Amino acid sequence: MSLTAAPERTSAPSQSAKKRSAALFSVTAAALITLLKLVTGLLTGSLGMLSEAAHSGIDLIAAAITLFSVRAADRPADDDHNYGHGKIESLSAFVETGLMLASSVAIIYEAVHRILFHNALSLPLSIWPFLVLGLSIVVDYTRSRSLRKTAAATHSQALAADAVHFSTDIWASAAVLVGLSATALGERFHLSGLELADPIAALVVSAIILAVSWKLARQTIDTLLDATPAQDGHTAAATRRKLVHDLAAIDGVLSVLRLRTRRAGSGYFADLTLAMPRNLTFQRSEQITMAATEAVQRVLPSADVVVHSVPTATVAESVHDRVRAVASRANLSIHDVSIQQYDNALHLELHLEVDETLTLQKAHDIVTRLEANIRAEIPGIDSILTHIESEPATIERPAALERDRLIEHTLRNVASAFPEILDIHDIQVTRHHDRTQVNCHCTLPDELPMARVHEVITALENAFKFESPEVSRLLIHPEPATDNRR
Repeated sequence: MSLTAAPERTSAPSQSAKKRSAALFSVTAAALITLLKLVTGLLTGSLGMLSEAAHSGIDLIAAAITLFSVRAADRPADDDHNYGHGKIESLSAFVETGLMLASSVAIIYEAVHRILFHNALSLPLSIWPFLVLGLSIVVDYTRSRSLRKTAAATHSQALAADAVHFSTDIWASAAVLVGLSATALGERFHLSGLELADPIAALVVSAIILAVSWKLARQTIDTLLDATPAQDGHTAAATRRKLVHDLAAIDGVLSVLRLRTRRAGSGYFADLTLAMPRNLTFQRSEQITMAATEAVQRVLPSADVVVHSVPTATVAESVHDRVRAVASRANLSIHDVSIQQYDNALHLELHLEVDETLTLQKAHDIVTRLEANIRAEIPGIDSILTHIESEPATIERPAALERDRLIEHTLRNVASAFPEILDIHDIQVTRHHDRTQVNCHCTLPDELPMARVHEVITALENAFKFESPEVSRLLIHPEPATDNRR
């Protein structure tokens, strides 16, 4: 049995607006900083500044891709994309990584060429590179903080990658500042060797880009290959162990047979296979499914969870439970299951209900298969006696009202002999073939201990069956006086 629990999406429109606003701000800031760095680098001839301009140009392209991706990723699932469009964010991060790697290679090549062949440019001393880089640091700090905050609120992988990317730009700009300062000082005071500070600063910038690119590449490739997502600073393995531990701790879960998780953009998907006791009701299975969904969503927020339950025999099952489980697998209705042990063997007796329109041969075939399955499930059973009963296709009419009134009158008289019984109500008499059953509600004092309640109910059953031996079964539902006094 598989059950699906979809995540709540009530705040999706507001989250999308936050993501788009943060991405748009990043594009605007990147365009401004790129233009300023390019103009300053061309005017001063600084390789470090030009490398920063190239880096900012990559930032601009990356920010534009991020803006496009967050818009596309928020589109709902459709017939062609059943899991949504969230992986567009991961794809955009992968493209961004490639652009960063390409720019790093180009900058490293030019810087090494200038160092080896001693053709570093003579840079005029100017205040503009310092002002532009200072402004760049302020802008990068502002937008990385904004992106990080929005990414945490919306669980956006693309925005989180941009936040990390732009935070490292601060250090890159600082490295270029150092290179420009050293070069300017070398020319002013005629210090040989300092003219190489600018290409060395470019190498530092490239190293930072490579480090960020490697980190983004690993995260992006893991997501694209459906690797187990990490969460809250934990490794993927630690996240998986926590999920398995929390799921196994749910009452009713025998074991976690399979756990598969994946990430797509800001969303998570989880596929669970849980072993549950095979005698659970469908409603209880649904409750366990909801508990499993909540356990996963505590670790992976708003995850879309699919739970597949596998009915499993437990060591605590009784022989009666195992017999009923065999019948349930065949969709058969049995009752009055009786098991006796003598001659060092188990002997089973049960009643099987079949459609009254079946022929005797077909009914006998059903019984033969059922008994064979029971013996396979419980090898210790030596003999099986199955009583075949026809299940009426229509609802039987109630027996004569006079006989019902007589039974009700007898029950009330018997109950009056017990001082603890305050009231008998909702008496129902039903008949099925030659069997008569009586159901009733019995009002007892609130403070009466359950042990005494059981004694009174048992004594009432025995006394009533003695007076009305034609009744095969009496079901009594005890109720407290404060709720049911009549």
